[in-house]
Amino acid sequence: MLLFRIIVGSYLLLHGFCHVVGFVVPWKMITIKEEPYKTTLLLGKIDVGNIGIRVIGIVWLIAAIACIIVAIGSWTNATWWLSTVLYVAIFSLVLCIFGLPGAKIGILANVLIIAFYIANRKYGWL
Repeated sequence: MLLFRIIVGSYLLLHGFCHVVGFVVPWKMITIKEEPYKTTLLLGKIDVGNIGIRVIGIVWLIAAIACIIVAIGSWTNATWWLSTVLYVAIFSLVLCIFGLPGAKIGILANVLIIAFYIANRKYGWL
């Protein structure tokens, strides 16, 4: 059980760090060839402008922090972590959908987290 929680927590930590890209690019802290600065959401269908994309960047940062907190909760076996991971994954999934096409790998990552949650509810791994 401990090893399983360590693996899940590490996955969540990595996922949280990936969310940081959604913050630093809109705030022009770094430039990434694979994730260029843009002011649009939903495959370029919604233009939120420079200020709007910075607000979205803050939302990405909140998602990153949430993933990291749940990862720590997993490692410490906090009573709340397992019930919270589903909400964090759904929040992240919605954010990744808005961040398409750049966040497509995040959609898969969140689907895996949600699948883990559902399987754990069914089989009681933790």
